[in-house]
Amino acid sequence: MQDKRQIDTSYSQERELSWLRFNERVLEEARDESVPLFERLKFASIFTSNLDEFFMIRVGSIYDMTLSKQSHIDNKSGMTPSEQLEAIFKAVPALYKQRDKTIGEINARLRSCNICCLSPGELEGKEKKQAEQWFRDSIYPVLSPMVINGHHPFPHLPTKSLNVILVLQREGERVFGLVPIPKALPDFFCFNEPGLRYILTEQLVLEYAGRLFHSYQVLEKHVISVTRNADISPEDEDYDVGEDFREHMIKVLKKRNRLAHVRLEIQGEPSDEVIQYLCRRLQLRGEQVFRCKSPLAMGYVYALESRLPPESAAALCYPPYIPQWSADLARNEKLIPQILHRDVLLFYPYQSMEPFLKMVKEAASDPAVLSIKITIYRLAKTAKLVEYLAAAAENGKDVTVLMELRARFDEQNNIAWAERLEEAGCTILYGFECFKVHSKICLITRRERGGIQHITQIGTGNYNEKTAKLYTDFCLMTADPGIGEDAAAFFQNMSISNLEGEYRHLLVAPHGLKRSVLEMIDGEIAKAKAGQPARIFIKINSLTDRDVIDRLAWASQAGVDIAMNIRGICCLRPGVPGLTDRIRVFSIVGRFLEHPRIFAFGVGDDARIYIGSADLMTRNTQRRVEIACPVLDPEVRRRIAGYIELFCSDNVKARNMLMNGRYVPVPREEGEPCIDSQAELMAEAVREAREAEEHQQVMRERRGLLARLRELWRK
Repeated sequence: MQDKRQIDTSYSQERELSWLRFNERVLEEARDESVPLFERLKFASIFTSNLDEFFMIRVGSIYDMTLSKQSHIDNKSGMTPSEQLEAIFKAVPALYKQRDKTIGEINARLRSCNICCLSPGELEGKEKKQAEQWFRDSIYPVLSPMVINGHHPFPHLPTKSLNVILVLQREGERVFGLVPIPKALPDFFCFNEPGLRYILTEQLVLEYAGRLFHSYQVLEKHVISVTRNADISPEDEDYDVGEDFREHMIKVLKKRNRLAHVRLEIQGEPSDEVIQYLCRRLQLRGEQVFRCKSPLAMGYVYALESRLPPESAAALCYPPYIPQWSADLARNEKLIPQILHRDVLLFYPYQSMEPFLKMVKEAASDPAVLSIKITIYRLAKTAKLVEYLAAAAENGKDVTVLMELRARFDEQNNIAWAERLEEAGCTILYGFECFKVHSKICLITRRERGGIQHITQIGTGNYNEKTAKLYTDFCLMTADPGIGEDAAAFFQNMSISNLEGEYRHLLVAPHGLKRSVLEMIDGEIAKAKAGQPARIFIKINSLTDRDVIDRLAWASQAGVDIAMNIRGICCLRPGVPGLTDRIRVFSIVGRFLEHPRIFAFGVGDDARIYIGSADLMTRNTQRRVEIACPVLDPEVRRRIAGYIELFCSDNVKARNMLMNGRYVPVPREEGEPCIDSQAELMAEAVREAREAEEHQQVMRERRGLLARLRELWRK
């Protein structure tokens, strides 16, 4: 254990507080007048779900540390786990107040558009009758109210389930009642009126809860929700030698729902009696209770969007955007020959994932294809990729899928997909006991004219066809022989549990990625000390690795210019005089979730550029299997260099981090053009796709004309 006095916090900060500031930045989008009004409500929903996961995972993990016999000191802040929890519980109430105010203002504005979230007290006339009928016919029959007493102990409350707690009285005796709200019920009820007028289901249950306890007087009632620790690390769980890992994961998922409570949310202004009772029953302290006015669960917002009248959707939502077919690929020609000819970079969601899927589909029936190997971390609920891999196996191809069953909250989905692929004849590998496989790599091996060809795909994000329309990510497809040989060696090493393989081109964690990144930082330090231009650009989701933080600080002190586009957690504090004052950290939060990882070292044509799956977090660099791939093709390098310049120029959605960890808008001089990188990339993708289609149309017409001329000549 490191002594608190030995930890240098002069340019580092606590990761959880950094994350809370990032989520505050998400809430800032909900207050941004330039964002369409309903999209602002969606940002408030994203803020809420982010906070839910933060408590389930991060607060849950720190809570576990407080129970450990070993002492833990955070190596960025010097804080103990108890001090970290204290800081979190102190910071969060202000965020709840901001959220309540923001959602209240948004809903008030939506009312002027006849998009109304109604309270029970507002219902009258036909709407009140509709609500009563829906409660009577659809809600009441599935409710299970209970009085909590000696015969009926306090029940198990699943994490983030909604419940109504009541203080009841009968013949002078006070007891508590509870009404769990079944997840099978719709989140809201829409009235048969113009516009979109609706009421949330929990509000109706709250309103009519007294009817469920006929012989009691209701003194008090509130909607509550508990959050449980969900930070189970399956690699730390004991399991029988020889037990099938898939069966083990199923057991782990059942255990997750029984872990300790870490938060209680309660709507309204409860009495001390209610708070004390719930804290005692749930074994919570007062600082773990959060009061709020807004809904405790906001997933309903996305279902609500589909109910918006067309004219309201047009006025209140982002204009629809369809990911474009890549201008670098001819749509009506086979993909594999095109990839063999040159490297292709797809940038989701500006460009469609379809070319990659089409390439896998082609490979499934290509007689020259011998094998397809792929790592999978997350998939959508419906996945064409699985269909194509299954088809390849059924067509006699050797298909190997390294399926990570421990992708948090997607475990059950991955178990189901693994079973489907196994049934089709694919070879399924489940990774390693103590290391998650988070890499995104697909290798297609062909035999053509007696020689072996490799097509390698490297991604910065998951093979998830749904999130590829919502997250920005790179997909590089290359036939480079060196990268292909490394990819083949990677899969061979994975099949024999060798995490220490050496590769010529790929940077692979946990053995080689961090070491190589530190060496490349050192290379820029050496350049700066020699008076040569030196530059580092990094685009990731999070930076927490202490070794990397220290090396970047040394680079700044040596004179290296460093720009880091970090979406979320950043434990390095930029701009500290004499320590990190040559480092700029900025975050971009916009319509799409920023997700690519780029590492660029150097200036101009000599720069070394990598894309990959890893954030610079200790868990990624030391406890996961990650891959970063060099970008070798000159045209792809030029494109990524252009993207880097665009990210660094964003002055609309980008925010600079100050040395206290707070975010401020990027300054813009009077008359300086507004640059929204995501808007620019959408416009560029549409323009390039249109120009490519026009060019292909001209070529089709030219080929048609030549064919007619040849026919005339023959005649």
